[in-house]
Amino acid sequence: MFYDDLAIRCVDDRAYLLAAPIVQDTLKGVASRDSYVAYLTQAYHHVRHTVPLLMLMGGRLPERLAWMRDNVAEYIDEERGHDAWILADIRASGGDVTTLTPPGLPVEVMIAYAYDLLQRGNPAAFLGMVYVLEGTSVELALHAAARIQTATGLPDGAFSYLRSHGTLDQQHTQHLAALLDRLDAADREDVAHRARVFYRLYADLFYALPRSQQEVTCN
Repeated sequence: MFYDDLAIRCVDDRAYLLAAPIVQDTLKGVASRDSYVAYLTQAYHHVRHTVPLLMLMGGRLPERLAWMRDNVAEYIDEERGHDAWILADIRASGGDVTTLTPPGLPVEVMIAYAYDLLQRGNPAAFLGMVYVLEGTSVELALHAAARIQTATGLPDGAFSYLRSHGTLDQQHTQHLAALLDRLDAADREDVAHRARVFYRLYADLFYALPRSQQEVTCN
């Protein structure tokens, strides 16, 4: 399957993301409320673009990829409201959603790159971003939620995005694998290239997150 080949081709880029200090902190069970809220804030700034980006993708697909439009429509239906989950989690974590910090440079660049890809490039290659976000979610979201909750004592209501998204994306990866297998060789090459780029851009979000003094000391 091309999905499996894609994982091999992106192995170094995935490793770069997983090596981010705050990701390693979390996997070791070291986390702070402030760092978690900072993550949620940046997640909100990119997740709120998911539906608009998917809508743009569906409208930009050429006739040879018209078969994919129904699949994109399903993705749109399933992704609606995820930004609201994040805002609810921020509130449950003691954050103020009326005074969110603006998107950091990594998020701004990643979203700008996604829009540029859809406007000027091969819209099918946007599946490279879907692959990165969903794959990372499946691998990390549920584990991260458990470790952050244990470390911070935050309530269950502060983890609706990580837990719901992690569970949903386990189903989405099977759907995505089927889509990728229907692409021709040229489209697959575009997806692979964009996936590698998106891994780096998404990883930079984590590298830019603030770490608490406890997190820094533990390393």
